[in-house]
Amino acid sequence: MEGENSSIKAIMYAFMANFGIAIAKGAAAIITGSGSMVAESIHSLADCANQLLLFLGLKRCRMPACEDHPLGYGKVIYFWSFIVAMLLFSMGGLFSIYEGIHKLNNPEPLTSSWIAITVLIFSIILEGLSLAGALREIKKIRGGASLSAWLKSSRNAELLVIFGEDVGALSGLTAALVFVTLTVITGNPMYDSIGSICIGVILIAISIFLILRIKSLIIGRSASPELQEHLREELAKTKDVTRIFNVITMQYGPDVVLAAKIKMDRTLNIDAACKIINGLEKNIKKKFPEVKWTFIEPDIED
Repeated sequence: MEGENSSIKAIMYAFMANFGIAIAKGAAAIITGSGSMVAESIHSLADCANQLLLFLGLKRCRMPACEDHPLGYGKVIYFWSFIVAMLLFSMGGLFSIYEGIHKLNNPEPLTSSWIAITVLIFSIILEGLSLAGALREIKKIRGGASLSAWLKSSRNAELLVIFGEDVGALSGLTAALVFVTLTVITGNPMYDSIGSICIGVILIAISIFLILRIKSLIIGRSASPELQEHLREELAKTKDVTRIFNVITMQYGPDVVLAAKIKMDRTLNIDAACKIINGLEKNIKKKFPEVKWTFIEPDIED
């Protein structure tokens, strides 16, 4: 499916960028003693682990349904996305703030600051390429919706997390570059410590946004409004369906569950009604492959 392929590509872009960045920033942090660089290297390593967790979630959510999980494992990706958001909050945000406060209380002068600045510029370029790749994959699935509208309504947890990580990383790198440069210009290591704290605040803000978005998916969220409208139209135009009482959808990772109660022509016998419903379910699954489960109930009143 296009959505899953886009997610895998975005994860790979982010992993390759963060792995290269983590190595470069780790070396620079050891040489320069920069608090911002330490925070950023830890952040990049955490991001590498996060992308592996997201990839694991994508693979596990495609496990076949079983007796204990009759609707499959689609929601597994929400669990792993939530874990990644929490890691971004703790290992990224809280650690960065701790490192900044520690450096404020125990200031250390930077050494070989040009190395830190070079690595930060290199990292900004790599992270920018990763973000561009993520945006390209998001564009493939968001249709005509704006990016802000997609962020508010998307049911794709893993792409949300990748986008949030990339934005956080790029913002953090930019902040680190600004404050390391200020430290070099003024000779005051306080700016480097403030930079680490700012990085932490940025990461915590982004992680809280992601946690709240993923929470709604874990609780249970309907399919996208566009898909719901298409499904209603498909039901309404079906021959011998005279009324739609209600349509309920549930997003299950990459899959959707559909339950609908409809009123049918009273002159139909049971066999004819069942035949129409079976054909309708097959047609829905063919036109909308993401709809994996359909439960259509004929009735005479809501």
